[in-house]
Amino acid sequence: MPPAADPHGHYVDGEWIDGAGAETFQSENPATGESLATFSRGTPEDVEAAVTAADEAFEEWRALSYVDRAEYLWEVYHELRDRHQELGEVVTKECGKEISEGKADVTEAWHMVEWAAGNARHPHGDVVPSEIPAKDSYMRRRPRGVVGCITPWNFPVAIPFWHVAVTLVEGNTVVWKPAEQTPWCGQIVAEMIDDTGIPDGVVNVVQGFGDAGNAIVEDDRVDTVLFTGSAEVGHGIAEKLGGQPGREVALEMGGKNAIVITERADLDIAVHAAVMSSFKTTGQRCVSSERLIVHTDVYEEFKRRFVELAEDVAVGDPLDPETFMGPAIDERQVEKFRKYNQVARDEGAEVLVDREELPASEIPDGHAEGHWVGPFVYEIEYEPTLRCLTEEVFGPHVALVEYEGPIERAVEIHNDVPYGLAGAVISEDYRQLNYYRDHAEAGLAYANLPCIGAEVQLPFGGVKKSGKGAPSAREVIESVTERTAWTLNNDEDIEMAQGLSAEITTGDGED
Repeated sequence: MPPAADPHGHYVDGEWIDGAGAETFQSENPATGESLATFSRGTPEDVEAAVTAADEAFEEWRALSYVDRAEYLWEVYHELRDRHQELGEVVTKECGKEISEGKADVTEAWHMVEWAAGNARHPHGDVVPSEIPAKDSYMRRRPRGVVGCITPWNFPVAIPFWHVAVTLVEGNTVVWKPAEQTPWCGQIVAEMIDDTGIPDGVVNVVQGFGDAGNAIVEDDRVDTVLFTGSAEVGHGIAEKLGGQPGREVALEMGGKNAIVITERADLDIAVHAAVMSSFKTTGQRCVSSERLIVHTDVYEEFKRRFVELAEDVAVGDPLDPETFMGPAIDERQVEKFRKYNQVARDEGAEVLVDREELPASEIPDGHAEGHWVGPFVYEIEYEPTLRCLTEEVFGPHVALVEYEGPIERAVEIHNDVPYGLAGAVISEDYRQLNYYRDHAEAGLAYANLPCIGAEVQLPFGGVKKSGKGAPSAREVIESVTERTAWTLNNDEDIEMAQGLSAEITTGDGED
């Protein structure tokens, strides 16, 4: 069921507020088109109030121990587990991914909370032996201050906890803007945090659109911005903050991801991995694969098997456990998908599967107003200037590219895009796997696996235009803390490293 109160406001300084603006917006079920709930649209004034609350709460929050801060998160951890089925259905209803993915989103959230809260009892800092026996030297971390978190719709529970859980345990306060497509999930997460009794102002949530997110970025009191979302928005944030001393940013954006399938591939694994990578979440994962780079020796057999499955993969009600692909998130994403399908046709693609517009017989009863698409698969001769091979679509739009020669040629094609988020290689030859490992330009890479998946103990981020840093797990600690190199002298005399003289001389030559 949708949340009871309507419209819903923002969570600022420990209170639920309507906000400064009069505008509202809808949460919509992308499978049916029905409205789920109404939310107040946040304004820059609301963000300003949230940042002020976070700034004022910072000193009290940072004064708590790691363990005391983590105690608030353990309550959230248990609630996520207890409400697994319920919240999985909420995720599925609001963002459209099939129910096993909706539930996995919640599982990933509690895994991240567990990791962050558990890390509170792990060693922090590094002891570095000094070259002077009487000195101790080590590094300490301290929180940066107010952290702005801007999260996407496709993982509306998991990714917020990538950002927020570690940030809080490390002693920072938070201003968070959920994606405008999934405010219901944002509401539930905010309610969970509020239920813990966390001090007022430590976590603040402003619902809304890009203007609210931009207000977070523009506020100089926000010491770090953590962003997961589109490359276009992320690059704008990087341009704004990249050169500002004292402000930090971690960005995880999209990609034009690929799977390399060599002549030594196990084709059962290759086909399975390719279908998962291309069509899970309706191709709307930042790590989804839109390019399949296949060796000529296995190309025809792989193509035949992949096309058969793409023609038949189950598109339907995301709450039905038999569904493999749910709807696209909204009509804007459907239009983008169609646009790039036409780009591929115009650039000479040979279309192999065209389920761009599903027939009425494939659309579930009562779901005619949903945003339905099916797989679009084509083959095309490799040319590095083709838009269909270099621009991200974020949908079930998949190119098959045939290659000849060694693994080096496949990796060259793999890397010949502006992005570098994720990729996979399928091969039974460990030398090919290792070459790919060492030369593929990707922040996330997989061998004999689908090009999807995020275990919370690993950093999740890309290279090139796919990101800067990794706003998750251990790597996000670098973005939300400052390190101080601390050196303590235990002797009564001062002795310096590198042979530097510590003797003080005067004008008469005496010390």
